[in-house]
Amino acid sequence: MGGCFSGDVRGGMEAVGGGGGSGMGRGPAAAGQGHGGANEAVDHFFQGHALRGLYTPLELSFSAAKLRNMDALSKSDPMLVIYAKKDGRLEEIGRTEVILNSLEPLWITKAMINYQFEMVQPLVFKVYDIDTKYHNTPVKMLNLAQQDFLGEACCNLSEIVTKFNHSLTLNLRSGSGHALLSTMTVHAEETSSSRMAVEMTFHCQNLDNKDTFSLSDPFLRVSRLSENSAAIPICKTEVVMNNLNPVWRPITLTSQQYNSKDNPLLVECFDFDDSGNHELIGSLQTTISQLENLYNSKTGANFYSNKGQKKMKGQLFLDKFQEKVQHTFLDYISSGFELNFMVAVDFTASNGDPRTPQSLHYIDPSGRPNSYQQAILGVSEVLQFYDSDRRFPAWGFGAKIPQGFISHCFNLNATTNDCEVVGVDGIMSAYSSTLYSVALAGPTLFGPVITKAAEIANHSVQYSNNKYFVLLIITDGVITDVQETKDAIVRASDLPLSILIVGVGNADFTQMRILDADFGKRLESSTGRVATRDIVQFVPVREVQAGGTVTVVQSLLEELPGQFLEYMRTRDIKPRPPQHASAPAYAPPPPQHASAPAYAPPPPQL
Repeated sequence: MGGCFSGDVRGGMEAVGGGGGSGMGRGPAAAGQGHGGANEAVDHFFQGHALRGLYTPLELSFSAAKLRNMDALSKSDPMLVIYAKKDGRLEEIGRTEVILNSLEPLWITKAMINYQFEMVQPLVFKVYDIDTKYHNTPVKMLNLAQQDFLGEACCNLSEIVTKFNHSLTLNLRSGSGHALLSTMTVHAEETSSSRMAVEMTFHCQNLDNKDTFSLSDPFLRVSRLSENSAAIPICKTEVVMNNLNPVWRPITLTSQQYNSKDNPLLVECFDFDDSGNHELIGSLQTTISQLENLYNSKTGANFYSNKGQKKMKGQLFLDKFQEKVQHTFLDYISSGFELNFMVAVDFTASNGDPRTPQSLHYIDPSGRPNSYQQAILGVSEVLQFYDSDRRFPAWGFGAKIPQGFISHCFNLNATTNDCEVVGVDGIMSAYSSTLYSVALAGPTLFGPVITKAAEIANHSVQYSNNKYFVLLIITDGVITDVQETKDAIVRASDLPLSILIVGVGNADFTQMRILDADFGKRLESSTGRVATRDIVQFVPVREVQAGGTVTVVQSLLEELPGQFLEYMRTRDIKPRPPQHASAPAYAPPPPQHASAPAYAPPPPQL
């Protein structure tokens, strides 16, 4: 393998992990995606070795006010216990110290938690008055059943990080659920090290030629050396074809990737091979500090042979070395930037008669959600916290609507002349009602709904730059307007828009993968224009479920922070100062167009 990645992410030709990152390391589901995310190369390594990946570490701080006084001759002695709720069970994260005689405690002990954008992370906080006789007992040893309960509160981690100052105040409730006058405040803080980054441009001279009938096709791989000298890949450049003096595109490494400027790094130069058996041209050990010195001195560093015994004639040079602050995804979200959710549902006949249990649209009387409902619920429950008004455009496509014709972009909202519905419940209600007011038809076309979503995103850009749109398309079959869909995606790649596509049912979705640029070149339109960035993530439900390690929602959302940051950074859009964060600008609603006819279908006939 020549020391390269197993499977060689993105087919081996594209750069990985050098885009400056999403400002957040991510779990194993995020491995090997093509947006240049913070630790995708590391995650690919971890995943290949059955190890857990990286996340965004947050430090939680706590205070409370107006706590109940449970002591007769003094005030309560409060302690806070923090839990994460997983699969309906509470897992304790940590406990604060005990504050003596205080109804307004400001605890010093922090709790560390890993923030994962693609997951809903419920938290539960419980406050106890610690009895005097236990004051000398370590807090970890305290039996909570022997202490007086002062109240509890719960929230999702995303509710905290979306606040412009990362602080959320919650009302405490009694054990029976009654509201109390007491409150608690939780504050989240991201480590500053994840914001530091260095941008570098490499070139080489006089590389050895490893090919017989042509020149080498070199690429660089940068790895961080751990304490036991294990090489953990953090970045790979693109391949430069047929060149012994290659110049690569700039890469950006965050301090989260290289740890410190004096942490040893391994830089390896390979000759690319389609088989994945890349041949090592040479390697050298260095640090970020030494690379900076190399740039300042305008000199080159020689590569060495595989075992480091022979100095090679090939040299590595730096054309650029620039340290900078790299704003993170949370920096944008907490300063007032929003993710606006949109959904489009496939109502083509291939889904089957909704009245029969075999249909993908069947509404189970027991309340068990079908595949469409599961996808809507899963994604919207994550994204709703990043949308302040929680009004979501919702469309259907591929059905014969009450006006008597087949539409490929119609409003699910049956009560107003508006494409928006209110909240997740509004989406679910509009979806169920639509099943009884339209006739399933076909064919499966994505172009109209993508064009409509792009119109909304484009309209918003004219008024503010603090909104980013996310379109979820749920479908049971392969599209028939492949080129039209490609054209629409390429046009939309310049806009603040990402497209999530969920494939449900047992159709062969192989053709759909061409829309997702993870495993090849970026999409190209019928006019030859190339997409400015990858904005599509396609996930077939049955394959993810068969894997069993991550959820469909995690697979869908893993690329979103990176796509968001790529858009913001390429347009030099920076997070807003705190004084402006609480007053985001809102665009007036875009006009309704014929491409998405509004209609009011009759109430469902059950």
